[in-house]
Amino acid sequence: MANSNESKASEKLDKGGAVRAGEELDLTTLNPWLIAQVAGISGEPDVTQYSGGASNWTYCLAYPERELVLRRAPAGTKAKGAHDMGREHRLQKALKPVYPYVPDMLAYNDDESMIGAEFYVMEKISGWIPRTNMPKGLNMSAEQNRQLCFNALDSLIKLHKVDYKAAGLDHLAKGEGYSERQISGWSKRYENAKTWNVPSGKGVMKWLAENLPQKETICLTHNDFRLDNLVLDAQEPTKIIGVLDWELATLGDPLMDLGNSLAYWVEADDDFFAQKTRRQPTHLKGMLTRQEVIDYYLKNTGFEVKDFTFYEVYGLFRLAGIAQQIYYRYHHKQTDNPAFKPLWIFVHYLMHRCRKAIKRAQ
Repeated sequence: MANSNESKASEKLDKGGAVRAGEELDLTTLNPWLIAQVAGISGEPDVTQYSGGASNWTYCLAYPERELVLRRAPAGTKAKGAHDMGREHRLQKALKPVYPYVPDMLAYNDDESMIGAEFYVMEKISGWIPRTNMPKGLNMSAEQNRQLCFNALDSLIKLHKVDYKAAGLDHLAKGEGYSERQISGWSKRYENAKTWNVPSGKGVMKWLAENLPQKETICLTHNDFRLDNLVLDAQEPTKIIGVLDWELATLGDPLMDLGNSLAYWVEADDDFFAQKTRRQPTHLKGMLTRQEVIDYYLKNTGFEVKDFTFYEVYGLFRLAGIAQQIYYRYHHKQTDNPAFKPLWIFVHYLMHRCRKAIKRAQ
């Protein structure tokens, strides 16, 4: 009976879907190369694609013996430093020995002629992934939801405590001066992507520049740490077994990393617009509030922060910048994805929350 239950559970775990038109993988040279690089696979894989995210293309290659995950940059022109598969591969390979939540790296190829872009292949960590809503078949109690939040935060805290120098990751980024670079960098990116129908953001940018923290801690940061980038154990769903999507990881400030995460954290009693833009199931009964997330993190790291407003506003403003960059592409007809059409409204909403938080702190 136990085996039957496990089989039923495995059928509902996170899986890829149909490959999008124009994004197919050419297996002609790829498959022989993979068989030579990865031990213990044979035949030709069934290929599916993960629909989540708006950046790199991610595929599942199901061989008779095991499943692999392939990540590649999207087609078309890319910004300098973006979609660097080599960097993402090297970072995770160096991090794996000291941070077990990272998938095993299996192969990397910078020959763009093979599938049209550089790519890397890693193990597939099978489990539940809580996206906008919990996966069908995963029914968790309020107590389990609360424990999941604690465990997720513990895995973030463990990342922030990694000795990145000992792991050979001290050359990953500049480190010192991170806070100032982030504020000036996102301010410039927002201004460059501004369209006529969004706020100027000058007041928010000015406040952030004038309220930079006096103290800065540098550690390894994920910068996209959300529940939908975590893999939960199939049999014990409060347990974190994987942390995914390391594209934005760098040497930065841990409290700014937490601020980035909180920008996505929607509570049960948040307004209608927040609920409509929710990307993870933090609205469920038992989930921590944003303030409880902050309190738990500070208590378990020893950081002393009298006022978290700077980090809250930074996370919201950065998210506004990300949304506006995507909307800019739609506005200027560089993409026709209809999902991007209302993003200018989301930018208004995020800027409203920035101003509201600033006013509350004054």
